Amino acid sequence: MLCGVNGPQTSFSFAPELHAFVTAEHITARAPVVTDGSSTLGHVVESLGVPLTEVGRLVVDGSEVSVAHIPRAGEHIEVRGVERPQRVPGAPLRFLLDVHLGTLARRLRLLGVDAAYTNEDPGDAALAALSAKERRVLLSRDRGLLRRREIWAGAFVYSDRPDDQLRDVLERFAPTLAPWTRCTACNGRLADADKESVREHLQHGTQRTYDVFAQCTACGRVYWRGAHHARLEAIVEKALRYSAG
Repeated sequence: MLCGVNGPQTSFSFAPELHAFVTAEHITARAPVVTDGSSTLGHVVESLGVPLTEVGRLVVDGSEVSVAHIPRAGEHIEVRGVERPQRVPGAPLRFLLDVHLGTLARRLRLLGVDAAYTNEDPGDAALAALSAKERRVLLSRDRGLLRRREIWAGAFVYSDRPDDQLRDVLERFAPTLAPWTRCTACNGRLADADKESVREHLQHGTQRTYDVFAQCTACGRVYWRGAHHARLEAIVEKALRYSAG
């Protein structure tokens, strides 16, 4: 916590969705926050445990302020969550997921959402740099990673359950969905493929049983409506219903 022994004392209240980041005493606003008199409100909020990616409006005694505001003695500061759906500057909306969110990445790709991911951890610095370079929203459960200043945009993934993670991302960002158009393995685009063109990739049983195929234009992986299709279809249908409200 950035504080000074004799610095200005302020009080904070946090939106319910931010309670996961702060201590019980700050949830109930019992403890005054003593700052050093020079740190910005953004720094103070982060020192209390809340990544700025999760912060919406900051309201001081009824008036909205920026993260550059310097807290003064006696102020009451409301820290609100991001408005949903959250609008991210620029287009198109693209995501970058850290190494722990592989299932979420595959499900976003299944829905046609651009979701960059690798199961080899490149490290926080590389992820932050890629977010900035490609203008991708970095999704992570790592608060420290989301505090890195170089990331372009980011969001904390609140649950460790893939179903809840997907619902949270769809609710927060309302991405455009185009199911069955991306490779779940590499994020490339899928294109229709005739059986003859992909025959060398198929086992004999698949050749006999299926006639409709798609192939990734990036990695060459071939897709068809196999044994797992019903489970994937259920995920897609549920996501489409949720996205439609």
